[in-house]
Amino acid sequence: MPDFGHSKTDLQIEPLARDTLQQRVYRQVADLILDGEIAPGELVTIQTLADAFAISTMPVREALIRLTAAGALTLVTGRSMGIPRLNAAQLEDLRNVRMEVEGLAAEWAALNVDAQKLTQLESAHDRLADAVSAGDTKAYLRANRVFHFAAYQAAGSPTLVALIETLWLRISPYFNLLHGSGNYAVSNEHHRALLEALRRNDPKSARNAIYADIDGAYAVLSRVLK
Repeated sequence: MPDFGHSKTDLQIEPLARDTLQQRVYRQVADLILDGEIAPGELVTIQTLADAFAISTMPVREALIRLTAAGALTLVTGRSMGIPRLNAAQLEDLRNVRMEVEGLAAEWAALNVDAQKLTQLESAHDRLADAVSAGDTKAYLRANRVFHFAAYQAAGSPTLVALIETLWLRISPYFNLLHGSGNYAVSNEHHRALLEALRRNDPKSARNAIYADIDGAYAVLSRVLK
C-alpha cells in the first residue's frame, strides 16, 4: 500500500469567481477525487488548493471539512490532507453497499434509458477502450466515471445518484491501484455487457454487469491492500 509522502502539485483546477466559493471549491475537489486525480498516498494542502483557486484559505478549509466528514479525505499532517486508508472490513462493506445501490441504479436505468444516453455511454466506452490501449490511467479513470454516472443518471433518480457519488468519494481514488492488474480491460467487458443490457432494456442483466464490475475490482483491491 502506498505511503503518504509526496505532495500533489499538478492539480488541474479552474480559477473561481468570488460567489459561493466554498460550494464551488467543494465541487471541484470532489470532482478531482471522483476522477481519481488524487491517489492513495498523495497529499493536498489547504495552501496549495487556495493558490490554485486564487482565493483565501478559508473557503478551501470549509470545503475540505465537508469532504472529511464525508469520508473522502483525512488529515495527515498539519494542513495536509490525503485519501483515507481502507482496511479489509471497510473495503468489503463498500463492495456490498455499492453492489446493492449501483445494481439498483442499473436496473432502473435499463427501464428508463433513452437514445441520447446510450450514445453518451457508447462514446465513453470507446474512450475507455482507447485509454486501455494507450495505458493511460488518468484518461481511463475519467472515462470510467463518465460511463458509470451516465448509466446511473439514466435511472432518473437524483437521490440515487447522490448516494452513489458519496460511495465513490471513498472508493474511486483506489481505482488507481487497479492499473497493471489487467482489471481495466476486464472491467471494460463488464461495461460492454452493461451497455448491451441497457440497449435491450434488460434490468437483470444490467444489475449482473454492475455486480461483476464491482466484484472484480474488489477482488484485486483486497489483494493489493493486504
